[in-house]
Amino acid sequence: MSTLASLPLFHRIAGQQVLVLGEGPMAEPKRRLVERAGGVVVDDLARAIDEGVRLAFIAYEDARACEVAAINARCAGMLVNVVDRPELCDFTTPSILDRDPLLIAIGTGGASAGLAKHVRLRLERVLPATLGALARALEAARPVLRRRFPDGADRRRAVDAALCEGGPLDPLDPHAFERVAAWADEAAALRAGAVAEVIVTSADPEDLTLRAARLLGKADVLMIDGAVPAAILARARADAARIDPRSDEDLKRAKLRPRADAPAAGVGDGADLPGTAHEGEAEPRGLTVILRWRPPSGH
Repeated sequence: MSTLASLPLFHRIAGQQVLVLGEGPMAEPKRRLVERAGGVVVDDLARAIDEGVRLAFIAYEDARACEVAAINARCAGMLVNVVDRPELCDFTTPSILDRDPLLIAIGTGGASAGLAKHVRLRLERVLPATLGALARALEAARPVLRRRFPDGADRRRAVDAALCEGGPLDPLDPHAFERVAAWADEAAALRAGAVAEVIVTSADPEDLTLRAARLLGKADVLMIDGAVPAAILARARADAARIDPRSDEDLKRAKLRPRADAPAAGVGDGADLPGTAHEGEAEPRGLTVILRWRPPSGH
């Protein structure tokens, strides 16, 4: 197993006091960093010791003064960072890419701050500015996802599938955050054993919504209600079973049977089609899409 030179942590300091010693170009960036994270800067060592401060940045220009201050602060129980002296540091500060609330910290353990900075600058150009909005949208979707996926492992798999490269919430897509709410609403329809409905009103497959196109591309079983145009059916998986739910022969060939708890509503009257299950199972395998052809009147 490979080892880590440092343990990367994100430390919450909002409202907490942080000791920053020193003046000038080495100390000022540390003051700004502390204040940006909501911390309260203390610039007196004795006061910091008396008040139980836990973090210290030391940025004196004199090397000996840094060493003495570091020893005193550490003996008082503080974690210490001495600017440009990694051998005296309990922790180092990374180069930060901020996509609030998403933070990416790039560190070299004090080996080269310049390298960390230039890696960050490259990532700044690659990662969308909307990553923070995606994080907030996923946070807002948690209650819906918990209801639809009570099991944590199922929930993680659903989120992983959405966030993967090319997925509906691909983090490198700057518009992914706009789709989170719709994705969360339909997430249950994408899990194994679920049933989803797609209503088609146009013979042109380019008129399909993104949701409809995605469901057709993932469907294991198509239950076709009406004369769905061939161009629409061509957007479905080639190996998806295609079933006319009114045909006993189709149900038998696909080894499907009506579910005992399926509604008794008729087909073609706008009500839900009967649910289906494979023989010997309580629920269907994979995703079943009920595909309804509902062209506008006169077409």
